[in-house]
Amino acid sequence: MRVCVVGCGAVGSLFAANLAQLDDVEVWAYDLARDHVDAINRDGLRLSGAGDVVGRLRATADADELPPCDFGIVATKAMQTEPAIAATAHAFSDGSVATVQNGLGNEDVIARHVARVIRGTTFPAGKLLAPGHVQWDVKGDTTLGPFEPRPAPPDEVARLADACTRGGMPTKAVADARGPQWRKVIFNAATNPIGALTGLTHGRMCEDHGLRGLVSGLVNEGKAVAAAREIELDADPEELIDHAAKPEVAHDHKASMLQDVEARRPTEIDYLNGGIVRLGKENGVATPLNRAVWALVRGLEESWKL
Repeated sequence: MRVCVVGCGAVGSLFAANLAQLDDVEVWAYDLARDHVDAINRDGLRLSGAGDVVGRLRATADADELPPCDFGIVATKAMQTEPAIAATAHAFSDGSVATVQNGLGNEDVIARHVARVIRGTTFPAGKLLAPGHVQWDVKGDTTLGPFEPRPAPPDEVARLADACTRGGMPTKAVADARGPQWRKVIFNAATNPIGALTGLTHGRMCEDHGLRGLVSGLVNEGKAVAAAREIELDADPEELIDHAAKPEVAHDHKASMLQDVEARRPTEIDYLNGGIVRLGKENGVATPLNRAVWALVRGLEESWKL
């Protein structure tokens, strides 16, 4: 099996390094950060923290170098999906491509370029410490299922899930992956922007009574939109939020959106709260809290241009 991870940032690196532990999987990584690519090719891809792993794989910043692959795993930021899959689609002409990204709409973009798409949701998290070195902050499960308009065959979904699990990233193949996806979208849309706007880690945010109430309000709006779209969540996002706040889980973890804000990088707010607002409007569901935090984070981004 040959797998290409498209976007070898924190989450992509977790998949790439763990899959590279398997003798029956050849792993490639495509990333535009040449110093990261050079470090991976020279020293391997190192994970430290929740797991200590060094993965030996082939990395490139030139999409033309990619060989034909059985699977792709897209792990870029949502705003980078279109250029990333457009550049690499040739490698998946006979393969299947999974997204493990945050937000709504990534599958639709990927489906414009490849024939077999896998809807994925993943909870492991980390951050890039240096070229070739990622800190693994949070372990967690991944769910994969066929993307309904252009589905990958169920046996291929199961094959990729099995490889990820054997490599150290527990992954479940399901017939309908919308419930897990929406659970995480609601979780992220309720917590990431609050952390980004306050500078608080997940646990510290949840310890503030006023902020925790705002988080619940955002969750309720997301649940209402999912219900209007007849999507049954696989678990309550509130339980996930409280679980992640525990010291042994993600109390001190800075959400990816906070990491982006601290680095003054564009955030995924349009694909999280913006996506909930857009689909809420389509389905006649009011989402004033999501609209408010969407506007606040967008305003913060605009302030960097002054």
